Amino acid sequence: MTEQRHIGRGALLAGWAGGALLAVLAFPATAQTVPAEQTPPAGELATAQTEAAALEGGADVVVTGSRVLRSGFEAPTPLTVLSQEEIQNGSPSNNIADFVNQLPALAGSTRPANSRLNLSSGQAGINALNLRNLGETRTLVLLDGRRSVASTITGLVDVNTIPQALVKSVEVVTGGASAAYGSDAVAGVVNFVLDKQYEGIKVSADSGVTDKGDGYNYSLAVTGGLSFAGGRGHLVVNAELAHRDGIFQVDRDWNATGYVRIQDPNWTATSTTPQFLIRRQVGAVNSTPGGIVTASSGGAANRLRGYYFGAGGAVQRYNYGALTFPAPGGSAAPTLTQGGDWQVNDTGRRIGLDPEDDRHGVFARAGFEVADGVELFAEGSYNRQRVFFNAGPNLSTGITYQRDNAFLQNTLGPALLNGINTVTVATSSADLPFRAVDNRREVQRYVIGAEGKTEAFGRPATWNIYGQYGRADLREQLRNVMNLARMNAATDAVFAGGTIACRVNTDASPTNDAPGCVPLNRLGVGVADPAAVRYVLGDPYRDEVVEQWVTGANVAFNPFATWAGDVSLALGAEYRREKISGYVPAEFQPVITQTSTANAWSVGNYLPTNGSYDVKEAYLETVVPLGLGLELNGAARATRYSTAGYVTTWKAGATWRPIEDIRFRVTRSRDIRAPNLNELFQAGAANSDSVRNPAYTADGANGPASFGYSATATGNLDLRPEKADSWNAGVVLTPRWVPGLNLSVDYFRIDVDDAISSFSAQNIIDLCQQGQQQFCGAFAQDPVRSTPTQPYLLFRTQPFNAARQLVRGVDIDASYRTALDSLGISAPGALTLRGVATRYIDNLLDTGVPGQVVLNSVGVNGGQASTPTWLYRVSAGYDGPGFSITGIGRGVSAGRYAANGIECQTNCPLSTTQFPTYDDNHVSGLFYADLNLTAKVPMAGAEAQLFVNVTNVFDRWPLLLPETGLAANSTYSDLLGRAFRIGIRMQTR
Repeated sequence: MTEQRHIGRGALLAGWAGGALLAVLAFPATAQTVPAEQTPPAGELATAQTEAAALEGGADVVVTGSRVLRSGFEAPTPLTVLSQEEIQNGSPSNNIADFVNQLPALAGSTRPANSRLNLSSGQAGINALNLRNLGETRTLVLLDGRRSVASTITGLVDVNTIPQALVKSVEVVTGGASAAYGSDAVAGVVNFVLDKQYEGIKVSADSGVTDKGDGYNYSLAVTGGLSFAGGRGHLVVNAELAHRDGIFQVDRDWNATGYVRIQDPNWTATSTTPQFLIRRQVGAVNSTPGGIVTASSGGAANRLRGYYFGAGGAVQRYNYGALTFPAPGGSAAPTLTQGGDWQVNDTGRRIGLDPEDDRHGVFARAGFEVADGVELFAEGSYNRQRVFFNAGPNLSTGITYQRDNAFLQNTLGPALLNGINTVTVATSSADLPFRAVDNRREVQRYVIGAEGKTEAFGRPATWNIYGQYGRADLREQLRNVMNLARMNAATDAVFAGGTIACRVNTDASPTNDAPGCVPLNRLGVGVADPAAVRYVLGDPYRDEVVEQWVTGANVAFNPFATWAGDVSLALGAEYRREKISGYVPAEFQPVITQTSTANAWSVGNYLPTNGSYDVKEAYLETVVPLGLGLELNGAARATRYSTAGYVTTWKAGATWRPIEDIRFRVTRSRDIRAPNLNELFQAGAANSDSVRNPAYTADGANGPASFGYSATATGNLDLRPEKADSWNAGVVLTPRWVPGLNLSVDYFRIDVDDAISSFSAQNIIDLCQQGQQQFCGAFAQDPVRSTPTQPYLLFRTQPFNAARQLVRGVDIDASYRTALDSLGISAPGALTLRGVATRYIDNLLDTGVPGQVVLNSVGVNGGQASTPTWLYRVSAGYDGPGFSITGIGRGVSAGRYAANGIECQTNCPLSTTQFPTYDDNHVSGLFYADLNLTAKVPMAGAEAQLFVNVTNVFDRWPLLLPETGLAANSTYSDLLGRAFRIGIRMQTR
């Protein structure tokens, strides 16, 4: 589909959205008055309701911060519940993950906007949840209280695989919960609760677009449910599809300001002025679309530096600006410049802003009551997703041309090449198609079981038993990736008998011939032979199958009572097996030896991963009332891993309600995260990038400013489970004198020890430079790709239990709901206000690297691993008889760009790798406003709602970062700008 068609379609949809907005605002109130209902306390909205329902009429055992089921019990672990109405009225898109990730307790989550460059990990395009910014692997995601098979080798559950139209509520337990729910619940649990008893037919359809006319998307969901056999049987079926067009160029104004960090070219190691300057109109000089000469040898050194190649190979001279680093006349090639031709490099615009995404899913559940209080059930789901994304141009640096190269002779000519031996060129390859992520996932999940209610010790009891199988078939595919050997052969072209041929096929040695080699002209724009492009590019891929088998049983009952009430008990056991099997064609695998890694491709050098482990565990949880409003809650779980051995987790908590208006709660727990399949069995994932040279000086005496590298990471079967000690303490206020007002404030502290981590390539080279000799053996020069002026490095890494992480903060959750007439307003309907905020205090990560300074990432707005000081979301809604309107404000506080950066203007301390100096280390905060309007429309006897959603109403820019490429924080920002979504929901009962 052409770009013009996308824009035309987007403009039409934007017009529809505007008309629908006016229609909704003007729609008359035709339905009957809806009385305002009092909401349960904030932060524990569904606890009592869910448990009471399970005891009185059903047997659903779902996570509510506790497995104990007893009417009126309120768990000491903080719980936030998002209702279906909140999701519908507040979601910024047709993907529920986008709404859940607005909760301040979630920070640093992986989503399509920030996973676009995860080329070799297979994570591009997924939606994973990250509580407390402790990492997604430390957040347990459940579906109806049960685990789901992972969508990646790292164990991440993709929220895209959940039947979104069936979600009745989302429950977020913000505290350690491993004793109740097992491994991974270090930061908490997110449970998606489905409406399994739905009866009737409901259909929802929506479509959206940005106000720029791009990002077109739509979704459709159909759900049907019915009872049969006199109500003893029930069937629910759901089918969904969703599509996003994708945005493959960053043509937003905010990405064209050249807001970049540049080193002061006059700075020296003894300077008392800042090393780094934050400036506008700064661009990269390390490449151009048709190539730029970065070095030349022979004659006057670097005499040809700065010549670059334009349309048709036209030779131009680069205009370096007034502020260029390093200085153009030095021995090192400039990397950044302010002014002049700063906009020639276009790599920041030739990258995707939003992926193309196609999702399809079906879900079905059937249950039948075979005896009073005993239901047999079976459910199955199948989800398919394809994500296609522009991962940026085929950037190449350090391309060495011999003087007799035919394309070099044709462009620069004999006069410029007089006395020159070699020319080094860097290019962003405008003639080559962009590198693309083309990941595909098929996720299946099947469950059979029985559940019911009975009596034990003369009191109500619930039980369930189930078996589950999940399977994820993963194709991690890259497109248009450079084959290094073919690219080198095609680039090194010479004149042969009046034609241009690949040198390897014309020299005297027949052993190095490359049959089929087509010479490739990379010097200019619009000069490449399409046949040569096809010859040098390929599509590496890896197939993986992740399988999960789970069987479990749970029972909850009240064995006896004390003077203060029933003592409640829940116990259960579970067996789980996880397995990964992979396949990679030999042509896409790197060749790994003890001393080197030979990568055939610029990225995507995959290796297959194979392995499995099993887990056996049992738990017990109890609640003991002591009277005077005091209840104790405790749990313990015994777990044995086939790889990591035995471990015990536990929880102790208490609640105290001295009066009806106030409740105190506290929990202390020991939680774990066991090593996942990737950390245990990874055969070797290779990635390519560049690292900063810590020994670099402006005169280039200690080598270039950066080194290209390839790194291979392997698994470690000796890994142990991570351990976490958690505290939660808070208070819940529900004052009787202000009906409808609820407030909770909770302090949390999570201390993770024996955390699994790996040294990065930058860590390794920095530590070697600092004299840590054991790290100097972790990398070496690649003899094939290294040149005298530009070494290429090879790294080897492995995970181990060496890190520690501490996270502390305070959660605030407040809500108020009341009928308008109670405020003296003579009008039907109700007003709802809600605000949630998290004040992060510490996020300290000690990677275990000797000599590394432990920095606090709180207050840093520089990337996915950073944690803003404040994350908040507030909403105000009116729900009337004919329509509802909800306004939302969300954002993050201002902060620093670099956690270790020292801001100064004069009299600066000495700038070091660990503590560099900046003239400006400030990054602004964000505030976005969203609006949702819903009209209740009578439609042939069906209940129908027409809705319009406007995201980023004021078209605020994202949080800008002083970086080349995509100059924005893609984790906490809205990259697309103002967007409209219109749709309709209909149901019959």
